[in-house]
Amino acid sequence: MMPRVLTVAGSDSGGGAGIQADLKTITLLGGFGMSAVTALTAQNTLGVKGIHEVPADFVARQMEAVLYDIGVDSLKTGMLSNPAIIQVVCQKVRKYRLSMIVVDPVMVAKGGVRLLSREAEALLRKELLPLAQVITPNLPESEALTGRRIRGLKGMREAAVRIHKMGARNVLIKGGHLSGDPVDVFFDGRKFYELKGRRLTSPHTHGTGCTISAAIAVELAKGIPALEAVKKAKAFVSSAIQFSLPLGHGHGPVNPYAPFAREIERYRIIQRLKEAFRTLQEHEVGRLFPEVQSNLGYALPYAEGPEDVAAFPGRFVRVGREILKVADPEFGVSQHIAKIILTTMAYDPEMRSAMNLRFTEEILRRAKKAGLTVGHFHRSKEPARVKQQEGSSLSWGVRRVLQKSKKIPDLIFDRGDVGKEPLVRVLGHDPEEVVAKVLRLS
Repeated sequence: MMPRVLTVAGSDSGGGAGIQADLKTITLLGGFGMSAVTALTAQNTLGVKGIHEVPADFVARQMEAVLYDIGVDSLKTGMLSNPAIIQVVCQKVRKYRLSMIVVDPVMVAKGGVRLLSREAEALLRKELLPLAQVITPNLPESEALTGRRIRGLKGMREAAVRIHKMGARNVLIKGGHLSGDPVDVFFDGRKFYELKGRRLTSPHTHGTGCTISAAIAVELAKGIPALEAVKKAKAFVSSAIQFSLPLGHGHGPVNPYAPFAREIERYRIIQRLKEAFRTLQEHEVGRLFPEVQSNLGYALPYAEGPEDVAAFPGRFVRVGREILKVADPEFGVSQHIAKIILTTMAYDPEMRSAMNLRFTEEILRRAKKAGLTVGHFHRSKEPARVKQQEGSSLSWGVRRVLQKSKKIPDLIFDRGDVGKEPLVRVLGHDPEEVVAKVLRLS
């Protein structure tokens, strides 16, 4: 049966956090999401414009309706607003003997403003924390819970122990507020685990706390142990942050759909590459291929590495003017074309396809006559450390051009260097666009 997950939290009219973020996450991870709304907020990417609290007795009615009829495998809490609502949540958890509870202690706003009264904070510590399977405070919330300033990993460990003693069975203290690459501390009462991540520079991080706590709740509902549930949730939210959405005029929301968009596209990408190859084959473009041969690649949306880029194993083979392929396209088979595409996508995520050709002055003249925009770099200026690292020249050269360009050019070329064949990289949104540009060069 599909895991049943109930979120008890506030509503975000902007859709980036609260029950909206929770329900999106629960659905995408294979759960059946249900909600009990604790407050209505008028908010957008610029901030909260107003809050209308839901009476505690109506929060109780929402929870009772769901628990009595549908049932719940896990429950997560977000914004609980006031002591009466906290008391209602605790009563329902005890009544229905729920054990898989994820508490996201929404206590402190990003600007440092307290979101719970002192009375509500005390009740959260005394009544709700002992019911939690996992609690997920960030550093300001951990400081509010423990009453102590946290500096570094040692302070995070000490805070985790104190919060565990309050009754939570597993404690995840999120370290994103510290400088450097983020490290979260997970404590199960016996052992500490440092969960390291990569610092993502996106300013669009609205909804991260809601998303990770909802993801943990789904994994717990599936029967996954707490530590593994946290690891899975952390990977999920990292992808959501990396491909966050620049919506509105402030801090946009994270994008929980990113990893699923990639999976949906896999079959279609392979088919489009096959069709593009047939077009190239029909037009006999082998004379455009370099000595190192050519390849055509196409990346998944939100591609993160070479494994997310499809290309042709063994590249294309030139036989006179004709071309042959060794095998049908696959993902993760070409580091070279993948590096070109991934570097380009860092500047424009929609430019997901590329092909390499030989460079001649005649091809350059044809490109300019066809109205194609052209960028170039000099291999002689390539740093020694880049030359020594296999395949790094591709990323370095493309990046050097794109850093100076207002828009992505159609072609990027170099005239080669000692032991380096001159090449042209044809860039495009998809294989059809790249092939159309190649045919204009032929």
